[in-house]
Amino acid sequence: MSEDLNLIRDQIDSLDQQIQLLLNQRATCAQKVAHAKIAELFEDESVTFYRPEREASVLRKVMERNKGPISNEEMARLFREVMSACLALEQTMKIAFLGPEGTFTQAAALKHFGHSVKTIPFASIDEVFREVDAGSCYYGVVPVENSTEGVISHTLDMLIESPLKICGEVSLRIHHYLMGTQEADFQQSKSQITRIYSHQQSLAQCREWLDSSLPGVERIPVNSNAEAARLASQEQGATAIASNAAAEIYDLNLLAEKIEDEPDNTTRFIILGKQDVDASSPVTDKPSTDKTSIMVTSANESGALFDLLKPISENGLSMTRIESRPSKSGLWQYLFFIDIDGHSSDPSVANALLEIKKQSSLLKILGSYPKAVL
Repeated sequence: MSEDLNLIRDQIDSLDQQIQLLLNQRATCAQKVAHAKIAELFEDESVTFYRPEREASVLRKVMERNKGPISNEEMARLFREVMSACLALEQTMKIAFLGPEGTFTQAAALKHFGHSVKTIPFASIDEVFREVDAGSCYYGVVPVENSTEGVISHTLDMLIESPLKICGEVSLRIHHYLMGTQEADFQQSKSQITRIYSHQQSLAQCREWLDSSLPGVERIPVNSNAEAARLASQEQGATAIASNAAAEIYDLNLLAEKIEDEPDNTTRFIILGKQDVDASSPVTDKPSTDKTSIMVTSANESGALFDLLKPISENGLSMTRIESRPSKSGLWQYLFFIDIDGHSSDPSVANALLEIKKQSSLLKILGSYPKAVL
C-alpha cells in the first residue's frame, strides 16, 4: 500500500473523529434547547419541540453554503438525518401515515422527518386525520396530488371539516415496480400473471405500460400499494404494482422496473398537525419560501370566481394551484382549494385574504407552511 494512500486514510480517520465530536456537541445543544423550552412553559402549556419553519430555514442555509463535491440535495439529506437524530433526544416523534408498511406515504414521511421518528401505519386517510386530531400521533402524512392523475379527492374532503393545519409539504418522485413471487425474468413469468393489485392511482399512472405489456390481465384496486404487495405475496398468479421498498418487506421479486407512464411522475404529500407555523424567512423582495393553502366558497353567480381570485393578482401574489370540489351544502355549489405563494403573516398575503373573505361566503385558512426543501 502506498504511503500517500495511508496518509489520506489517516486524514479521513481524523476528520471522522472531528465530525463525531461536533455531532455530539450539536446534540447536546439540542438537549439544552429542549430544557430551555420546558423551563419557559406555563403550567397549562405543552411544549412544541418540532418547528417546521426552523428546520426548513436550516436546510436552505445548508444548501446555500455548500461548496461540493457533495451535491446540495445530498448534503441537505445528511443534515435532515442529523436534525432528526437530535430531535429524537428531545422527543420521540410519532408520525401517522397511510399504510401499511412500505407505502410511498411512509417514504415521504421519512424523507420529511428523517429516520429517527416512529412511523405508525393506518389503513385510510381519515384514520390518519383522526389519530393526529386525537393526539395519539404528533403529525400525519397523506398524499394530496399527483402530477399525472391530479388531486386525491379523499384528502381534500377531509380538509373541509378537519381542525388540523397543514404544517408542511414534501414531494416524492414516484417509481412503480411490478412484483410477485414469479421468476424475476418478466418475459418468462408474464404468462403466469393472472391479476394485478395496486392502488387505483398507481394503476392509472401505469395504464399505458399495462395495456401494452399485460393486456387483458385483471387489474384490482386496493387501499394501498403495500397492501397490494402483501396480497401478491400470498396468492398464486397475483402481482402488485408498488415501490421497491414494498418488494423487500414482502419478499417479492421485481419483475419490471419503473413502469410509470410519465418519467417525471411525482406525488405531493402534506404534513398535518395542530400548530400554526411561523414564516420560515423574513419578507423580502426574493421569492417567498412559504406557501399558504386556503379553502373558499362563493355564490353561484356570474363572475363570482373572478372576484375571489382578483385580490391575489392585485396584491402581486402568485397562485400555484386551484382545485374545485362539490359543496355538500347546496346543489351546484363548489369549494375551491387554492395555494398562494407567501405566508399569511406577509402583509400582501394578509391583505389578499382579507379581500377574499369579503367576497366569499366561507374562507378557511388550511395552513401557512414552508415550501418543500427536498
